[in-house]
Amino acid sequence: ICVSGVGVTKEFSAIITDIIPDLELIGKSQCFPMYYYETVDHDQLGLFDQSSSDYVRKDGISEFILDRARSLNPKITKEDIFYYVYGLLHSQEYRKRFSSDLKKSLPHIPFPETFQLFKTFSKAGRDLAQLHLHYETGDLCQEVIVLGTESGNFQVNKMRFISKEDKRTIIFNENIRIENIPLATYDYIVNGKSAIEWIMERYAITTNPESKIVN
Repeated sequence: ICVSGVGVTKEFSAIITDIIPDLELIGKSQCFPMYYYETVDHDQLGLFDQSSSDYVRKDGISEFILDRARSLNPKITKEDIFYYVYGLLHSQEYRKRFSSDLKKSLPHIPFPETFQLFKTFSKAGRDLAQLHLHYETGDLCQEVIVLGTESGNFQVNKMRFISKEDKRTIIFNENIRIENIPLATYDYIVNGKSAIEWIMERYAITTNPESKIVN
């Protein structure tokens, strides 16, 4: 589970995953994990050290910040701190207030003045993480209607809206269309563009103008 500064030059975003990140994620982002792993040098182990694994897990949350957080409440855990940060980074007030700084540097995390404030953000971050981790098991939007799936044709050349003024209907292909999309869904922005439009743009057949290779 990690907080990641993907596209930090435009907008700080947080990513959470319950699988090991691949090289594409690690190579193009700065990750601040809850845990990280170091290689065990078996030749350097002491007489009473035991390790059957080649890796040892380390905490991404330092003892320094844990001690400081426990000045608010001695029962605070490192996991609570992680989710506090996760919740804070998704705060619209935080993003708006520090928008200029987030465009040019990694985020600075303010220390909460009260335990209640810490608890509020930590709980929000934990709940949000569960949504991000298990979104595929969530309830589908009952308003949305998908027509034409009985054709069995899911080939996509380029998705488009039914018109420039109406984003409630997407023409998926010549057989399938998606209707009654709530306009509020377009409020979820990823690097300056709604998530739906981001997918529509990338899930399309394109031809490289120089090589003529079809992607």
